[in-house]
Amino acid sequence: MLFISAEQLLSKRIIEEQRIEYKSGFNPTAIMHTICAFANDIENVGGGYIVLGVEDDNGMPKYPIKGLNKTEIDKFQNELLGFCNQFEPRYIPEVQVDEFMGKTLLLIWCPAGYGRPYKISDDVFKKSGKFYYIRKLGRTIKAKSEEEKMLFDISSSIPFDDRANLLASINDLDINLIRQYYKNVRSKNITLIESLPLLDLCEDLKIVSGPSENMHPLNIGVLMFATNPEQFIKGARIELVNMPEQTGKNMNERIFSGPIDFQLRSALSYLKNSVIEEKVIKLDYDEEAVRIYNYPYPALEELLTNAVYHKSYEINEPITVTVTKRYIEITSIPGFDVSISDDDIKNLNIKSKRYRNRRIGDFFKELRLSEGRNTGIPNALMSLDQNGSRPVEFLMDEQRNYLTARIYINDEFVEEEIVKQTRLSRSAIRKNVLDAFKIDDEMSINSLATSLNYKGISKTLSAVVDELICDGYFVRTKKSGANAKIKRIK
Repeated sequence: MLFISAEQLLSKRIIEEQRIEYKSGFNPTAIMHTICAFANDIENVGGGYIVLGVEDDNGMPKYPIKGLNKTEIDKFQNELLGFCNQFEPRYIPEVQVDEFMGKTLLLIWCPAGYGRPYKISDDVFKKSGKFYYIRKLGRTIKAKSEEEKMLFDISSSIPFDDRANLLASINDLDINLIRQYYKNVRSKNITLIESLPLLDLCEDLKIVSGPSENMHPLNIGVLMFATNPEQFIKGARIELVNMPEQTGKNMNERIFSGPIDFQLRSALSYLKNSVIEEKVIKLDYDEEAVRIYNYPYPALEELLTNAVYHKSYEINEPITVTVTKRYIEITSIPGFDVSISDDDIKNLNIKSKRYRNRRIGDFFKELRLSEGRNTGIPNALMSLDQNGSRPVEFLMDEQRNYLTARIYINDEFVEEEIVKQTRLSRSAIRKNVLDAFKIDDEMSINSLATSLNYKGISKTLSAVVDELICDGYFVRTKKSGANAKIKRIK
């Protein structure tokens, strides 16, 4: 039983496009090759989904939906099961019939297999020579020799969150947490789920493994559904330290424990309610006020989620969040994956080719805590930029043993005595502004602040711009708050 619907796959786009393949009908050879490729999961992204009954339009579903003939559904499923016997080793995906826009569809979920790498016949009707298939750029292709080697290398190292936890038993998982998860992901089968026993639910979510007489939960099951994951996985917690003074005086410490999604929400709630502050600045040259935050919540949300998602739970160290007067630091272990170059980190062009915790990613995406398309850090950067804050700074040692994301407080919230140390005279700022408009005669105040190396929009800068408008140097060409366009006319 799948816990994702056709509507979610086609409309809400909570799964990356390259992890979904659309087929208008039952073409056994092509479908089995794609199942094989998803099961091999060469990029460790969690497998994928095949939707039968939908035509492909350059990787997107084509509307109107075609659908399948209901009378053929049972035949398709029986044939699919028969063709699965050709896999070496044997692999059987999850299959579900669903309705969308009045059409019947067949959903095939192909999670990464425990027995990978898998191979299957080049032609499933002729049972010809068998080959390994993989996904590349959203397409299913036959693996080349170097890619076959990569498959075997990957298979020899199963991600930690996908391994069995021999310290825990199935009864250490909380059935109420699992049922709540199904409700949160809007499962259509919630009535059935309420009546299913714990083992059936665990098997349905693929969070247990082992023979029936000695079955254990996977680490992902412990992290998501044990009331106290740290009992079995040391360091599975978030520690937050609020240090209003460098001496440590009046320091406030908090520990967030429990299922990792609960930890994340609780820590973010604390930051939102106890740390984040807002100022409303009225710009004299614009009717619209600007709202500025000491730390934009979306940036903190993305960066802390990223830490929970990518931390190594094999290392018995918690995620730490340190709040000071000048910045917030989020530290996790280890640092960025080696597939991300030093230049990319320096240029904040951070796109991982591999996922350290693919199962955590799957669960977080379905809970809408993560998008998993390498958009987390770009979204954080955009949020900081829109707030007039400095970009996030990433700190690591040479061996990448740890990763610290440092987010600086917006200048509008820096204490007055600190601001005075670096404040330019008003006449100097006026000259700098005029010089900036020699390069570009029209820009927003946000762009102006950036060009002058400001961390944000200061009151003095706003006042200087207003003076220059009054003196006839500038005119407003577009009103939209901090993004109001200003044009130099003399």
